[in-house]
Amino acid sequence: MLSSDDLTECSDEELLAYFRRGQREAFGVLLRRYEGELYGYLRRYLGDAELAEDVFQNTFLQVFTKINRYDPDRPVRPWLYTVATNQAIDALRRSARFQAMSLDQEREDAAADSPQLLSLLESRGPNPLDQVQGEERGQLVRASVERLPEFLRQVVLLAYYQGLKYKDIADILSIPVGTVKSRLHAALCKLQESWANMPALKD
Repeated sequence: MLSSDDLTECSDEELLAYFRRGQREAFGVLLRRYEGELYGYLRRYLGDAELAEDVFQNTFLQVFTKINRYDPDRPVRPWLYTVATNQAIDALRRSARFQAMSLDQEREDAAADSPQLLSLLESRGPNPLDQVQGEERGQLVRASVERLPEFLRQVVLLAYYQGLKYKDIADILSIPVGTVKSRLHAALCKLQESWANMPALKD
């Protein structure tokens, strides 16, 4: 049995391995490690702090009770996002705020790209959407993201807020990598339209 200090040095995968072998403290370390990151994702996804807290708790309840379903060969981080996203969708359905989106909606007619907007969304850094210059601009861009259809907003949040790779997003949402890319492109086109229609965003 490792001490709590030793557990904090373990990888996510090692923590789940120790938890599966009966060391309950490993679960607590993993929960604390992801508390800020995963709650922040759920808060943006759901737009409701209280609901996000409930879904976060449900996510780790699922992890706790269904740990034997975890594939040890799979990275933990995208798996946690899969569980959290599924729990969030279920919560939205239960609260009657979920609008089902067809998985066939993979492509949108491409409008002329806005280099300014694309540079904001695709700039390097841990959280590019939060680094938009000027608080007002940042708020307007985030508001545009929140108005995206659910199936487009999912990929934007996972890619640009959480910094996940296309393959991980594909695994989380159970869609092909090509669909992830096409949905991101469609989302960027819609955001570009919103950007173009907001004088406050223009210099």
